[in-house]
Amino acid sequence: MPAKVYTDKDADLSVLRDKTLAVLGFGSQGHAHALNLKDSGLNVIVGLYEGSRSIPVAHEKGFEVVSTAEAVRRADVIMVALPDTKQPAVYERDIAPNLSKGKTLLFSHGFSIHFKTIVPPKSVNVIMVAPKGPGHIVRRQYTEGKGVPSLIAVYQGGREAKRIALAWAKGIGATRAGVIETNFKEETETDLFGEQTVLCGGCSALVQAGFETLVEAGYSPEMAYFECLHELKLIVDLMNESGISGMRFSISETAKWGDVTVGPKIIDASVKKRMKAALKDIQSGKFAREWVKEYQTGYKRYNALLKKGEKHPIEKVGARLRSMMPWMQKRQIKGAQAAY
Repeated sequence: MPAKVYTDKDADLSVLRDKTLAVLGFGSQGHAHALNLKDSGLNVIVGLYEGSRSIPVAHEKGFEVVSTAEAVRRADVIMVALPDTKQPAVYERDIAPNLSKGKTLLFSHGFSIHFKTIVPPKSVNVIMVAPKGPGHIVRRQYTEGKGVPSLIAVYQGGREAKRIALAWAKGIGATRAGVIETNFKEETETDLFGEQTVLCGGCSALVQAGFETLVEAGYSPEMAYFECLHELKLIVDLMNESGISGMRFSISETAKWGDVTVGPKIIDASVKKRMKAALKDIQSGKFAREWVKEYQTGYKRYNALLKKGEKHPIEKVGARLRSMMPWMQKRQIKGAQAAY
């Protein structure tokens, strides 16, 4: 049975009209939520730690910026727009001591609540509003009178909490596109699985393996780059716009035949078996425990693996070839981190 889709008519912005809304953090999602809510006529303050690089940015956008603790004290609804690994310490230091009965904690991802790195009191509402797109798209779509589809979930708080989640979703423009209700467990586990096995981990490893296979067979790195990375965007865009069948409609018969006969030999039952093992690690909390431990021990393995990836030959070849493509938007993001 298809999930119910909530739209503008199902959400009441007046639920938030007389409340103070705080956004803790001003990174990708934080800045988009704060700006959209403000433009929807709601009272929004931004909570940041002393010395945050985001303070002047938030001031420039017209926000009152206060300390994280002060934002929690003053707000009725508090969005925790901080990295998953940073949330527990900030919660213990600044959020928990300033929570009072009836306040609402809002997350855009369920990691901290589902894996209990944060355990809020029963006297507060705990909800999620998770747009299915990066913050700059959430903001751009709103300014164009549109919206990004979003998920909502209620961990605790019942009907009142759901009304707040729907109102927040409307305030950021999500109900213009459509909102689907889920729960913290489903959102967290499916999100992590998709990142690890398909969207980030799986895709990156597949591209690198294809590039290496061609180069090791004597083909030029430039040809390997074009065929295994550059053209990937074309295929993904077609899938995004029309689904897998729609993509197949748009490619040659030769490409289709290779797709349906060779693809299943590469991504075969053994890959699916390892996907199931990865999902089990997510469901059991093993991945979360390892990730929290990695953060607590200084990101040593994490940073080493990222540096190793940066040195892969595909990066050098790609940088040179991209410089030959003036139509392509270039982004220098090496070493950048989301602001909060």
